[in-house]
Amino acid sequence: MPNSKKKVLITGASRGIGASISEVFTQRGWDVVRPGRDELDLASAVSVRDYCRSLKEAKIDALVNNAGVNHPASLAEIDDAKWDEMLRVNLTSVRLLTEAVVPAMSARGWGRIVNVSSIFSLVARSKRAAYAATKGAVNAFTRAAAVELAPRGILVNAVCPGYIGTDMTRANNSSAELEAIERTIPLGRLGHPDEVGRIVAFLCSDDASYITGQLIVADGGYTCQ
Repeated sequence: MPNSKKKVLITGASRGIGASISEVFTQRGWDVVRPGRDELDLASAVSVRDYCRSLKEAKIDALVNNAGVNHPASLAEIDDAKWDEMLRVNLTSVRLLTEAVVPAMSARGWGRIVNVSSIFSLVARSKRAAYAATKGAVNAFTRAAAVELAPRGILVNAVCPGYIGTDMTRANNSSAELEAIERTIPLGRLGHPDEVGRIVAFLCSDDASYITGQLIVADGGYTCQ
C-alpha cells in the first residue's frame, strides 16, 4: 500500500475503550474518523445505512467496530426491545459497516477490519445470555469474513477484552463485585483501555500482515483458569 496517511473509522470512540483506540491511532499518525451519535446511530438501521452511503468517497483503510451495548438480565427478564437493540448495535452494524468499506479496500488490495468482541463470547456469566449471543455471533462473522476477504488483501480479526476499567464495566458491576473479580484475574487487576487500543492498532498495522480470522483475548489471564 502507498505510504500516504491511512484513515481509520472507529465506532463508539467517545469514551472507554473506543476513546483509547482513537488516541492510540492518532498518536501513530492515522487520520481518525470517529462519528458521534448525531452522525451515526448504531441502534437505527436507517441511520447506519445512510452513514454507509457517505463512506463511498471516504477511502477508509481500517474499520474498528468497537461500539457495543450490554443490558445484563436473566433469561426470564430479557426485554425484547433491549434484545433487539443489542443485536442492532453489537452485530447488525458490524455487518453493514463492513459491507460499506470492503469495496474500496478491495480496489486498493489492502484493508484491516477489527471487531471488538468480549470474553463473554467464550466463557459464561449469569445475566449475560443476550450480550454473549451477540458477541459470539461477532466472532463467527469475523472468521467467515476473514476467509472471504483474504484474497482481496483484507484482514479481519476480533479482540476479546476481559474486565477493562471502563464506565460500562463499573455500571454493570458493584464495587464489591469488581473487587471479587480482580481477585480472580491472574494479573490481579482490571485492564486499561489503552492496552486494548494498542492491540487493535497492531492488528491494523503492516506488522500484522499474516494474521487474519483470529480472536485475540486480552483478559489478564482470566480465561486460562
